[in-house]
Amino acid sequence: MRGPWPRLDNLIGGELRPPVGGRYLPVHEPATAGVYAQVADSDAADIDAAVRAARDAAPGWAALAPSARARWLEQLADAIEARLDDFAAAESKDSGKPLATARTVDIPRSIHNFRHFAAEARTFGAESYAGEVGLEVVLRQPLGAVACISPWNLPLYLLSWKLAPALAAGNTVVAKPSELTPATASMLAELCVAIGLPPGVLNLVHGLGAKVGPPLTTHRDIKAVSFTGSTATGAAIAQGCAPLFRKLSLELGGKNASVVFADADADVDAAVAECVRAAFSNQGQICLCGSRVLVEKSIYRRFLDAFVEQARAIVPGDPADPATRFGALVSQAHLDKVLGCIELAHTEGGRLLLGGERVRLDGRCEDGWFLPPTVFDQLSFDCRTNREEIFGPVVTLLPFDDEAQALAYANGTDYGLAASVFTRDLDRARRMAERLQAGLVWINGWMRRDLRVPFGGVKRSGLGREGGAEAMRFFTEAKSVHFG
Repeated sequence: MRGPWPRLDNLIGGELRPPVGGRYLPVHEPATAGVYAQVADSDAADIDAAVRAARDAAPGWAALAPSARARWLEQLADAIEARLDDFAAAESKDSGKPLATARTVDIPRSIHNFRHFAAEARTFGAESYAGEVGLEVVLRQPLGAVACISPWNLPLYLLSWKLAPALAAGNTVVAKPSELTPATASMLAELCVAIGLPPGVLNLVHGLGAKVGPPLTTHRDIKAVSFTGSTATGAAIAQGCAPLFRKLSLELGGKNASVVFADADADVDAAVAECVRAAFSNQGQICLCGSRVLVEKSIYRRFLDAFVEQARAIVPGDPADPATRFGALVSQAHLDKVLGCIELAHTEGGRLLLGGERVRLDGRCEDGWFLPPTVFDQLSFDCRTNREEIFGPVVTLLPFDDEAQALAYANGTDYGLAASVFTRDLDRARRMAERLQAGLVWINGWMRRDLRVPFGGVKRSGLGREGGAEAMRFFTEAKSVHFG
């Protein structure tokens, strides 16, 4: 690709380098559908150079005191914070999310990720056991060069969620961000050079997942792979890594349920507000979004009316406008996919209550990829629309009779990432939390996250856990040493 647009290059061995093959891919602004940059179209040669740089840097980085590694992470956090507005503007332009969201959520959380794992670096260490057979010490040693692959929906947020614990634990990294949203990853690469992060400690290679993913995840010198993305891609990575006996962490899709019981009626407006937030945050493009809302029959009509009313008030707008709270979908291909899912819901007998068609805005955003909040009901709990991930602003409402039916409906998918339960009955909350097939359960809320707790799903939602000590354990190898 040739053109007047700025080029986003790779970070390899402490230097910003063009791709070996000299090819670039267009980067589009979702709000306008126009090209605004070009990103490296890397291949296996770029991956090999990055992995070799990470491998060579690994012994020196691992030898640093944990406090020294923590100081580097804090420097990165400080450098991002000093340019918070620039990062937020780039994230909004790149992904289509509202500037307000990037400014108050995505970039601050990315900064917090680096600071949180800087603290983890200082406190994470060996374990000891005494009394049974003498003294046993369990050392937690870094693996070496690891691969971190992050998605397009929360670009810097989820990239930093992987990089920070990997680096804190003493590993070097080859990172692969999404080619759809490479801007803030490239800005992070520039900061690594600016602050003088030791060469090879963090390497970043852009490109198409199908082209650079396999050479990265199966490279002989990569010791672990941490991936967040689609279930189909995760399955392909697992298949490639299995013969290599490589450590693997997969954070994949979700088809999450928000379960509202009748005893939430006393505060039904609050439950509605949380369910709307869960459904449509980031245009529904978060793996944790509650895309199935299950409501006890006795309050279903009241809940439905309030839900649709609140969702109707969410109006797509130009992401660059500070007043906008709902932006564009990430790409034309993704918009087409979500519109296809809406058509499927129609063919399965769903009743459209709101939305369902592409929105055309006036002015600079007239060609943007906008879709409003879309709500269906009258679909069976086991239809494809209620079982398959859509990853967009499409929600189904479904009434249930009792707790047993609610549980059956909620668990009736191949996914098991998250769920929310709205009830004032603490015994019911406990029973539901225990029986829901999900890695995360919120009671009377959604998306309340403490970075110390394990994060991940069951079934087709993934493998392993991220967050806090779980992430540090994943990026280290346990070695038991006995003193007789």
